[in-house]
Amino acid sequence: MARLSGKVILVTGAAGDVGSAICRAVARDGGTPIGTDVEARGEIKTILDVTSEADWSRVTAEIEQTPGHLDGLVNAAGIAALGTIESADFAQWRRVLSVNLDGAFLGCKHAFVLMRRRGGTIVNIASVYGHVGNPMLTAYAASKGGVRLLTKAVALHGAGLNPKIRCNSVSPAFLDGPMVDAVLGTNSNVGKQYLKRDIPLGRLGTADEVAALCNYLLSDDSAFVTGADFPIDGGLLAR
Repeated sequence: MARLSGKVILVTGAAGDVGSAICRAVARDGGTPIGTDVEARGEIKTILDVTSEADWSRVTAEIEQTPGHLDGLVNAAGIAALGTIESADFAQWRRVLSVNLDGAFLGCKHAFVLMRRRGGTIVNIASVYGHVGNPMLTAYAASKGGVRLLTKAVALHGAGLNPKIRCNSVSPAFLDGPMVDAVLGTNSNVGKQYLKRDIPLGRLGTADEVAALCNYLLSDDSAFVTGADFPIDGGLLAR
């Protein structure tokens, strides 16, 4: 039997590279992904602005009606913006923190309403830059560091419930895909070579690799794992 058989998994940011890979991986493992994003496009039918509590209330109410339960949540929605402490303006800071950290907070909070009935698992997408600083990604690093600590607080709360609700985070290095291309801009090829030199395994990761790790954490294979952060970074944090 597929390890996510019978499980309903809500995925935010499903139009993005990581979110869409997670939806595909959940389906391959027998689960039912509910992919959401700020706009309906392609296979994404459920609109969810992760910064809007009203949207979270609406979406969880829809899930409560059909299919009637929620077994997993992956907070994959996220944005990045270049900016040092001097060059980044307050509007940029607020926007990045709102999507990356407020969105994860609201997701966890509203998922608990449904998961309290039969337990569940939450996976938050953090970043290696939530472990180490980056002068050009001030807001992004701060937001992802917050996601890691939010994860631990949520996990400790969920561990005290019956049934249990687990919560873990995944911290990728930059992945080969649209987000890196957008951040690096016109010099993306040169920038990618620079990033690869900083990674011991000598390459960027892929969204599919992140999705595979998320599926492990969503499944009963990881039943004794909560409050942990899983770097998937080609050895970058080992230095």
